[in-house]
Amino acid sequence: MTLECVERETAPNPRHAVIWLHGLGADGNDFVPILPQLVPRNWPPLRFVFPHAPVKPITLNGGLPMRAWYDIAGFDLAQKQDEAGIRASIREVETLITREIERGVDTSNIVLAGFSQGGAIALATGLRHPHKLAGIVALSTYLPIADVTEGERNVANAATPIFMGHGAFDPVVPQYLGERSRDRLRGWGYHVDWHSYPMAHQVCPPEIADLSAFLEQRWAAR
Repeated sequence: MTLECVERETAPNPRHAVIWLHGLGADGNDFVPILPQLVPRNWPPLRFVFPHAPVKPITLNGGLPMRAWYDIAGFDLAQKQDEAGIRASIREVETLITREIERGVDTSNIVLAGFSQGGAIALATGLRHPHKLAGIVALSTYLPIADVTEGERNVANAATPIFMGHGAFDPVVPQYLGERSRDRLRGWGYHVDWHSYPMAHQVCPPEIADLSAFLEQRWAAR
């Protein structure tokens, strides 16, 4: 069953798509408001797909349910990871990719994007995906289950550009986690376009502008 999604098309008959995953406790509406600042008029028709994560109990939240891509057991995000939940969300995103292909979007015209938990799943899915994607966007996040990811990466996306943006004052996902993931990805040979901003766990106008430039290069490459 495909996740419920919020969708926005910038023009009829899009042949490019961005699948954008929200953070813990948010929903698919979270990043819709930035589209006017992100998308210039000269881009090809795009479909933005903003899925709602499933509602599940979160250990860090006292077991109370909230929208999440996987469970968070403690504050040390790098050590306590819900591998089963991460893999379940990877499968959910793969289903969304398949749906875009069925709607006429070539895999090489799809960008996977996400913020915080959503960015972690965008990375985990994109690195494993068996067909070349246009790009991967990971905002205020880190690479989950990194040790097993090394052996599960697919060569199809070895050259796929990755945009990573992080807040220097992020109290939720400390920037050093993003930097550690950046360095590991670069060590594996990925091209990571890294940006740090003087902000907390959020997005800011300069980041949106940098991301817009990154996406414009992805469409120009096609």
